[in-house]
Amino acid sequence: MSLSGSAQVSIGILGGSGFYELTESAATLDIDTPFGAPSAPVTIAALGGTDVAFLPRHGVDHTIPPHRINVRANLWALHSLGVRRLFSPCAVGSLRPDRHPGDMVIVDQLVDRTWGRPDTYFDGPELHHSVFADPYCPALRTIALEAGRAEAVAVHDGGTVVVVNGPRFSTRAESRWFRSQGWDVINMTQYPEAALARELGMCFAGIALVTDYDTGAGPEAEGDAVSMETVFAILADNIARVRGVLARAVASLHNQRDILTCECAAAGGRLPPGLSLPASPP
Repeated sequence: MSLSGSAQVSIGILGGSGFYELTESAATLDIDTPFGAPSAPVTIAALGGTDVAFLPRHGVDHTIPPHRINVRANLWALHSLGVRRLFSPCAVGSLRPDRHPGDMVIVDQLVDRTWGRPDTYFDGPELHHSVFADPYCPALRTIALEAGRAEAVAVHDGGTVVVVNGPRFSTRAESRWFRSQGWDVINMTQYPEAALARELGMCFAGIALVTDYDTGAGPEAEGDAVSMETVFAILADNIARVRGVLARAVASLHNQRDILTCECAAAGGRLPPGLSLPASPP
């Protein structure tokens, strides 16, 4: 089923590895953007009693590696549908022995260690320097945290995610360095998603599911090397819990949408000519 391009959906989910079936599809929409095609058609479906727009960042069949994701197109496509509040569930490796596989971390900081990824809509001549000291929306973070607690998930309030380019996992030396900096989890996709959401004035929350201990970070000193088999096995075991957390968070957000306050919308830039977006939905 296709959806009219005039549809407006204010809540979005940008899913990753293993999160492709968080919603049962009600309609799909192919969207063109000034930056090319997004990773997949956007699915509009009911979750938590309200419509959400869902986009799988790696494509429907997980064919797009993290460094090749067209993040600008993905964020633009969701914003063009009216999405102004965006949940970003993602798989992460733990850099701490007390952040266990199956736990969730509602991250509040990030460190960018990627390279070569287009990470701004402002390529000149008009410039905009985003305020990015706190990259995640505090209001949306609170909703995600409360949803995790209500679903009886082992959820951690805050944490720094270091974002690496991928698609390879860390060496033991890199993992030791990341841990020595005091960072909590490691991921390949939270940047530039968070930065581009900020430029568009969107509220953005990262819901990080721990799928493994990064090499050397587990209870044993050396630990096992990370593998995709391990990551996908943990995802498969936890996908129902992630869906429950998201459904509860979406329902709570829908109920509180008129009273939430944050500065995310005001932090967005005035886009250059030719890159105008539709007005925010009522």
